[in-house]
Amino acid sequence: MTKSELISQLAMRFPQLGAKDADCAVKMILDAMTGALADGYRIEIRGFGSFALSHRPPKVSRNPKSGEKVQVPAKRVPHFKAGKELRERVDAASPV
Repeated sequence: MTKSELISQLAMRFPQLGAKDADCAVKMILDAMTGALADGYRIEIRGFGSFALSHRPPKVSRNPKSGEKVQVPAKRVPHFKAGKELRERVDAASPV
């Protein structure tokens, strides 16, 4: 589901919420989550999952085209871990 699909689903499910209001709400939630992660906080949504930052140390890698060594700096990357309820619902719904 894309952000625009989420906004249209919210607008359809809650008729009192206009499309512009749904758009504003989704943007505010995503901005708050982005800001919290950028500040180093962990986000937990019960029944859905948690977002946290993982630290990747600096490393020496190779350019696949030329083969020359390239320094890759340390970085923080977001990591999502699905919650138990989400894992169980996805497992029960997916045909194997």
